[in-house]
Amino acid sequence: MSLRAGDPVEIGGYPLEARLGSGGMGTVFLARTSSGRPVAIKLIHPQLAADDEFRMRFRQEVAAARRVSGAFTAAVVDASTEAEQPWMATTYIQGHTLARRIATKGPVTGAELRRLAIGLAEALRDIHRVEVVHRDLKPSNVVLSPEGPRVIDFGISRAVDQQTLTITGRIIGTPPFMSPEQLKAPRDVGPRSDVFSLGTLLAYAATGRGPFDADSPYLAAYQVVHEEPSLEDVPVALRTVVESCLAKEPDGRPSAHELLVLLRDLPADLGQTDAGGVCAGRTRDMITQHHVATPATPAPAASTATPAPAAPTTTPAGPDTGSADTPIGRRLPRRWRPVLAAAVAVTVVAIGGGVAALTAGGFGGNSGGDKGNSAAAPSAALPNGFTPWHETVPGGRPDIPDELRCVAHGDALFCGGGSVVATRIRAGDGSRVWTAKSPGVPVNGMYLVGATDDTVLGYRFAAQNAPQGPPSEVVAIDANTGRELWSVPSGAQSTAVTGRTQDAVVVGSDVVTVDASNSRFEARNAHSGQVTWTSPFPAGRQCAPVPMGPRFVAMCATHAEVDALAVRHPTLYPVDQASGTLGKPIPVNGPAVPMGVANGRLVLLQIHLEGPERAGYDGVVRVDPTSRKVTYSRLAKTYAGTPGLADGTVYVSGQTGLVTALDPATGRQKWSRQTGVEGSSGPVAGADALYFSSATGRVVALSPHDGKPLWTTDPQADGLTGDPDASPRVTLAGRAVVVAAAKNTLFAFDAQKPPKSG
Repeated sequence: MSLRAGDPVEIGGYPLEARLGSGGMGTVFLARTSSGRPVAIKLIHPQLAADDEFRMRFRQEVAAARRVSGAFTAAVVDASTEAEQPWMATTYIQGHTLARRIATKGPVTGAELRRLAIGLAEALRDIHRVEVVHRDLKPSNVVLSPEGPRVIDFGISRAVDQQTLTITGRIIGTPPFMSPEQLKAPRDVGPRSDVFSLGTLLAYAATGRGPFDADSPYLAAYQVVHEEPSLEDVPVALRTVVESCLAKEPDGRPSAHELLVLLRDLPADLGQTDAGGVCAGRTRDMITQHHVATPATPAPAASTATPAPAAPTTTPAGPDTGSADTPIGRRLPRRWRPVLAAAVAVTVVAIGGGVAALTAGGFGGNSGGDKGNSAAAPSAALPNGFTPWHETVPGGRPDIPDELRCVAHGDALFCGGGSVVATRIRAGDGSRVWTAKSPGVPVNGMYLVGATDDTVLGYRFAAQNAPQGPPSEVVAIDANTGRELWSVPSGAQSTAVTGRTQDAVVVGSDVVTVDASNSRFEARNAHSGQVTWTSPFPAGRQCAPVPMGPRFVAMCATHAEVDALAVRHPTLYPVDQASGTLGKPIPVNGPAVPMGVANGRLVLLQIHLEGPERAGYDGVVRVDPTSRKVTYSRLAKTYAGTPGLADGTVYVSGQTGLVTALDPATGRQKWSRQTGVEGSSGPVAGADALYFSSATGRVVALSPHDGKPLWTTDPQADGLTGDPDASPRVTLAGRAVVVAAAKNTLFAFDAQKPPKSG
């Protein structure tokens, strides 16, 4: 990428040749030393250079990077931490990041996956040997060079013997790749936190998605702390090793050295996910199965199948079997030998053709897939001091009979919609901490954009009689104080493209918006507002962002179709999350509306039209942006109502209260159940329950297995049942069910003690 207007021509005496990229902390340039050696120079953004806290972080990054100089990291060449704009020069590593590799070519497999795993473990060992904790291992911080993977960016690392740097109370990191202790007690983070992050990284490399992927960073963080990882697609030999890294408690994980020994003893080709090449069940079942199938014993097989051969007796299994032949000459500690033995044992079963041995062991149950909108584990706790509550949030326009939508983060609720840009509410009692209001009339269906660890993002709409200005803006609010941080005009045509209103999405610590002229995507750091990248739409097309787990894809249509409000030939584009560059187009037979992610695929429902009017949905489309594969399944009939997706199943809730569950892989109906909640939206997935609610605040909980009603509440607000295609109204804050209803009404109750109907 060439230098831009306004870029410096040299930094610290190093002439610059190109701009390599820009992030939240600074811009990275390609430069040359006097001898001609290429170096990468990170230049801190001017607005951050004046911030003492960021200067402290940068000094810490330079110090940590200087301590680490292994073969799998980038060595520091020069730095100036006290310059007006601080900078650091490191050896230039040629290659793409792991994030870009996965986005463009898909998961890493076979021998390449084993080499990647060993290289990253060696890098981690080198980092920990000099008593540094990286604390931000993620796909964008791994560069795949011709010599092997390199770990970069020590921006939030620290020495083991130092106190964690406190940045105005914020937890810094990337939730899907953070350890539980990093989310709960960041001051107590040690080297085995990096091991946890490396486990998530290896799962991501092997499957193209993280083991705790979710639709929001808050849900991802909840899953990291409370839920089991989703590892069904990780090759079976690697899976047990990754499981050991993802133990919730640090003491239950191997050290970087122990992990390296485990990885080196894996087979050269990590190829299969189970004996039949089909994903197995939940990882908890796998652990039990692995320890039953010890290496010296034939794995159990169904009576109709040929028993799997016993594993060779040379496989390490007994308590006295070590790894003395490793290059560093140490034995593997006793507690990790069963993990290694289990990994090798299951590999032998897979290679030996013992298909029945795995299926007969009870690998059924949850087949995996991506989580739904919200989830509460059976052990989820109520917010501190919780008592059922009922509140109304006053807005800037009392004549707007709108509804809020909320996201939960610990004991805090962030809500927005109608005449409210955003408000923070205590989940325990419903009291408001702060509220930011909007004077104007909102576009129908536009609600809260989302939130990061420290920022809430909402929409603000201009009043009808306001002076000329942007009709709608995306506004960033400080999550703690309610102070407005920045705002930017936003386009408002995504409904015409996607059938759903979502002109901005939160992606990690950034927010991606559509500019006011509807001509490009703009990515900004959610808190600072600093532009990370801009990406123009393809010529002659209008686009909208479509969330897909921790990333997004672009959905586009021609200007003619958008102007005619008749998008029948939409096109999807994978997006490089680091640069915003759009990949090759993926045509989709439309009209179709995106639902969410199931088993790593974007799910869309095909719209059935009768003339120009929508009559419901008659087909399911699944798109794999990595392989660009598109599959279509016809529905048995046209289903009318409000659609949604949770835990890998599509649901359509009709205006008369009929809820139907559909398999997105086949289009087959799983079950259909008549409820007493008319015009409901949903689903929201909790602990063995699906929640649907109408604009009156009436809620029904259904069993996800067969749709059996578990309980129903009475209405809580005056209003109509609600518009079709409304977004889900229920939010889960631990075990508390928070419901949004008409006229900015919110109420909450214990999921285990719902209010009695009648």
